[in-house]
Amino acid sequence: MGERGSAVVEFALVVPLVVLVLLAAVEVAVAARTQLEVSQAAREGAREAAASPDPSRAVEVVRSFLGADLAARATVSVRRDHRVGGRAEVTVRLTHPLGGGLLGGLAVTLEGRSSMRVER
Repeated sequence: MGERGSAVVEFALVVPLVVLVLLAAVEVAVAARTQLEVSQAAREGAREAAASPDPSRAVEVVRSFLGADLAARATVSVRRDHRVGGRAEVTVRLTHPLGGGLLGGLAVTLEGRSSMRVER
């Protein structure tokens, strides 16, 4: 085998690794974006929980912020003191499948938590 043949073999061995690294980088970016959405949804929910004594309104705000796809996979918990100046805390947990579900059910749990002082 000449130099051209060895170059083709090296190329054939390197290309799958480069593609794998690129796909992993994309997946990390998607998971990071989803984590940011979960954290922001928890902040929005905490803001509502601080202003409203009804915890279901905070859950509704979180689910609305996440959108239908993420909201269907999210678990939202709300804790709220019933006195002004107390603490309203919202936690959002979401299971994010890695590789779009192609990696045999491999997933990571993302969590966002936020708290604010009760206003009313």
